[in-house]
Amino acid sequence: MKELIVLVDNIEDWQAYYPTEHLMLAKDYLFDLNLGSATKRPIRVINLCKSYKYLSVGYYSSLLAESRAHRVIPTIKTLNDLSKKKLYLYDLDELQKVAEEAAERFTKNINGVKAIAFRCYFGHSKEELFKSLARQIYDQFPCPILEVKLNLKELWKIESITPISFTELNEAEEEMFGKSLELYSTRMWRLPNPKKTYVFDLAILVNPEEELPPSDESALKNFERVCSEMGIYCERITKKCISRLNEFDGLFIRETTTIKNHTYAFSHRAQQEGLVVIDDPESILKCTNKVFMYNLMERHKVPQLPSRFVSESKDATLNYLEESFQYPMILKIPDGSFSIGVTKVKTREELKSVLNDFLKKSALVLVQKFLPTDFDWRIGVLRGQPLYACKYFMSKGHWQIYDHNKLGEDISGDSETLPLDQVPKFIIDTATKISGLVGNGLYGVDIKEHDGEAYVVEVNDNPSIDHNVEDLVLGDELYRKIAKAFIEKVNSTP
Repeated sequence: MKELIVLVDNIEDWQAYYPTEHLMLAKDYLFDLNLGSATKRPIRVINLCKSYKYLSVGYYSSLLAESRAHRVIPTIKTLNDLSKKKLYLYDLDELQKVAEEAAERFTKNINGVKAIAFRCYFGHSKEELFKSLARQIYDQFPCPILEVKLNLKELWKIESITPISFTELNEAEEEMFGKSLELYSTRMWRLPNPKKTYVFDLAILVNPEEELPPSDESALKNFERVCSEMGIYCERITKKCISRLNEFDGLFIRETTTIKNHTYAFSHRAQQEGLVVIDDPESILKCTNKVFMYNLMERHKVPQLPSRFVSESKDATLNYLEESFQYPMILKIPDGSFSIGVTKVKTREELKSVLNDFLKKSALVLVQKFLPTDFDWRIGVLRGQPLYACKYFMSKGHWQIYDHNKLGEDISGDSETLPLDQVPKFIIDTATKISGLVGNGLYGVDIKEHDGEAYVVEVNDNPSIDHNVEDLVLGDELYRKIAKAFIEKVNSTP
């Protein structure tokens, strides 16, 4: 069965473009019952019907594609959003500034212009000055061809956004459309009988500018190489590529996750599109919420560091904390990562001062008993099974693994990676238990070992996988196990 279908109203409309076996009449698509059967890989549909109006053939094509669990562009949501001008202009309010700046540059040496129209093809624009605006509009309303109109009143404003048929294009626009379509889906233009057929297409979300990414460059290259050997196509994407997610079968997030930025939006969007996702949005929500994790472990009797959440710094609260934990104590902002938003206090004055400071940023502050150890265990768990084990030692002369007061490469302490059979069983059991309560993804469970007991510090949904650290024992097999998890997940999906 075809993995990519391009829907048109008439085959003759395609004469200006390369012949392709992926072409299909929309009416045939609507009545082909075989296209509703389950397949291992989702079918992708590019709907190029002339009209997307409500109850048109184009509208029904996108509607039926979604009911068949096909990945279609444009979606019914996009079509409905674009049919309500007042609503979509409200959604684009934050882009008005971008539109204003682009229009002013475009008309800088032209007098009397009060209206501008440009077209974007899968998020690409022929006009250099409108490329950024075109991409951002497409990110909100993924549609093959959009015509954007700007009007000058007191300021330049987006007046309308309208889907356009490829049959309305002139020769120059046809060339731009063809190139954009090629970029959107390289599968259409692969040569017959390619030397290698990929069984899975994986997007890897990265931030090239991130100072402490979850995976270093060597680890990413090793993962990509192993994936290629297994027939998996990998492509790194960045935060600008959210509209391209439906080109892939899976998403692997290798950028520090938080619900406050685009990483959660990517995870959520990918899951909605039917992709296999690591980290899935539920895991991000749970692991980044220390309040949730504290209560989850309390409820299921998973041993954790003695902790309390406080919402103010009155004397009664300070007295209670002193009686419960004594000094020093650890204070944490609930959504911190990489030891950011974590402070040790040694006196009542410090406790009150840091509490007041943290409470300006968060309604709740986590206070924990200080349990000094030379290292923390990090147990990697993948789909309920232990994957790797590391000892993360405290940064030299510091009480944390990461010392953000340092500069350079020695910000973190040393590490030691061990075979799983050399790790105490109660450490492994604790890690697998808590990760199983969180979900079925990839986790890094931090545990302190003290007097023969395990105390969970936190569960990371986005654990570090660096070359010669987490992969030191397993080598390529670690990456192979992660790649297999993606394939097994998609094959097990009904």
